[in-house]
Amino acid sequence: MSKSRKTKKTFTFRRKKKTEKKISQQKLEDLVISLFNNQPDSAYSIMQIANALEINTPQQRTQLNSFLEILLEDEYILEMTKGVFRLRYKVSIFDGVFDKKSNGKNFVTPDDGSEPVLIAERNSLHAMRDDRVKVRMFARRKGYQLEGEIIEIIEHKKDTFVGTLEVSSNFAFLLTDKRWSNDIFIPKDKLKKGKTGDKAVVKITSWPKPEKSRNPIGEVIDILGASGNNNTEMHAILAEYGLPYHYPESVEKAARRISEEITAEEISKRTDFREIPTFTIDPKDAKDFDDALSVRKLKNGNWEVGVHIADVSHYVSSKTVIDKEAGKRATSVYLVDRTIPMLPERLSNELCSLRPKEEKLTFSTIFEMNDKAEVKRSCIARTIIRSDVRFDYEEAQEIIETGSGQLHQELSVLNKLAKLLREKRFSAGAIDFDRYEVKFEIDEKGKPLNVYFKEAKDANKLVEEFMLLANKTVAEFIGKPKEGSKTKVKPFIYRIHDLPDPAKMENLSEFISRFGYKIKTQGKNRDISTSINRLLDNVRGKREQNLIESIAVRSMAKAAYSTQNIGHYGLSFDYYTHFTSPIRRYPDLMVHRLLERYMAGGKSVPLQKLEDECKHCSNMEQLAANAERSSIKYKQVEFMSDKQGQVFDGVISGVTEWGIYVELNANKCEGMIPIRDLDDDFYEFDEKTYSLIGRRKKRRYRLGDEITVRVGHANLERKQLDFVLIHE
Repeated sequence: MSKSRKTKKTFTFRRKKKTEKKISQQKLEDLVISLFNNQPDSAYSIMQIANALEINTPQQRTQLNSFLEILLEDEYILEMTKGVFRLRYKVSIFDGVFDKKSNGKNFVTPDDGSEPVLIAERNSLHAMRDDRVKVRMFARRKGYQLEGEIIEIIEHKKDTFVGTLEVSSNFAFLLTDKRWSNDIFIPKDKLKKGKTGDKAVVKITSWPKPEKSRNPIGEVIDILGASGNNNTEMHAILAEYGLPYHYPESVEKAARRISEEITAEEISKRTDFREIPTFTIDPKDAKDFDDALSVRKLKNGNWEVGVHIADVSHYVSSKTVIDKEAGKRATSVYLVDRTIPMLPERLSNELCSLRPKEEKLTFSTIFEMNDKAEVKRSCIARTIIRSDVRFDYEEAQEIIETGSGQLHQELSVLNKLAKLLREKRFSAGAIDFDRYEVKFEIDEKGKPLNVYFKEAKDANKLVEEFMLLANKTVAEFIGKPKEGSKTKVKPFIYRIHDLPDPAKMENLSEFISRFGYKIKTQGKNRDISTSINRLLDNVRGKREQNLIESIAVRSMAKAAYSTQNIGHYGLSFDYYTHFTSPIRRYPDLMVHRLLERYMAGGKSVPLQKLEDECKHCSNMEQLAANAERSSIKYKQVEFMSDKQGQVFDGVISGVTEWGIYVELNANKCEGMIPIRDLDDDFYEFDEKTYSLIGRRKKRRYRLGDEITVRVGHANLERKQLDFVLIHE
């Protein structure tokens, strides 16, 4: 019984008095494959297969014969002897991480990085997203996706989930995002007075055996409020990512006890910049001003530029209750309508904030620069400043453009120097990912009234260049071996950015070629980065700009914190750290402490402990970024919720086997056209070209295609917009 035989083999079965009934082909296939997969080392005769699956009628037996022929052709089974079959391949077992999908097409990525394995919901043991699991891989049919089943949950990644309560008379369920978990059963006495429709945080207390229940059991640990309320939804986003949404009272009390007095003794230890023109430039709604700039002309004609950073380490000592909380958070979180600060507001908005007309303690990098922005000398010092003016970016930009206003000469000088620094940086191979930010105008209840896009102008770039220079200088001060010195470099925190993955660069090159663009994917690092910059310049102002920029960013490695310095590819710096934002980033506070220690001749800190803290900070940074994106997505869906039925032009921003993602040109809101709604043909996903292709008409929907859609449905609970395709 093989592909080379011309006649189809028939088999004899015992007659049973049963109604002639055809089984569905999909059900038959599932039954036969499950039989082989469940006993991968066993061989079965036709009769054994039929009996095991209760296949009794002539029609069903004909279907079985045909399907076994197909499995032989697919090289899925072997015919051991006449009419006896077994799996062709030995089944393997591996460990990996489970990725749960709302459409039931779940995957496990093996630890060795090999091809992901499809896990049907029925074979998932009700695992949760990101759980570590043990998988038995099924034999593979030619042309089919690798598939397997979870045989053990090694470790549950999460035990706390956010969702909406559904309460009955004797029990309740937490209805969760199906991409993460199954609904959670809650006994009535563990509800914490929660009501149907409340958003709640639930901790799982037990995991019943999968054969007994698919639902874990949990208890409510916090009621966030009614679904749809703005505060409730923002807190739910934070809780979803395990981020805090309020400050422990013990930490607030400790912050309130800190004295604001700056003693004469403390001032005597510092370089005094209080009489030098100094200012801050920040967003209009900012309250935590952690960097200031000063500038004055020296007698030799050069410029002295001071980059002054809030001296948080003076107020927050290591291992105190405030420090432990800040270390756990690792970063401030910026959602659409609020900031969740790393430090209590007493510190972030008052004591450490470089507010105008107030004396403040700072840690500074001071540069002597000529008119060509060449650094002739630099030093790092503890200082005291008094900011003259608090500018927002718009005010500073207007002064730069008009040449008039407070400190216009100082702003003009710094702007000129910053442009020269920027030009040199790009000449050295830095990449110009100068993207716009999505911003919202919102009312007092948090409802979005408008979407707009904020682009970086000269005032933003001025601040950026001097912060980059300060960070680079601090990293070189500690990490760069001194000429002629045999002293070993001490452990330090670096901000690193690895080289792009060659395979991703090839994919980017292939994608942009459809728009008529080219980039270099091989050669010297500087040549590649110059090529990327040319691409970014060429797409600026074009309809495909946002899409190509997004794909280009995804082709890059992620920046991270590490004690192992490999340089920063995107900035083209051999040495780089984060020193300039200790109010909102814990690594900067750690860098301040290391600087103080090493400048005083202190011993090296333990390397492994520092590396562990770097990994924690990198992880928390990623969580905070995910929460920020989630809040933007929520507000975009909320903004579009009253626009159902309206028609928009857009561009295809993503293609998957379950649908097409479309980004609207007018407001950059993204939604999806489910594949089930493309009803003019049967569409298949082409993974190589990121396309959906119609089987009969061969119509193709590709990444980057222009498209017109109607807003169908806005689901705030899932932060999802559904679009309907408008056919040409």
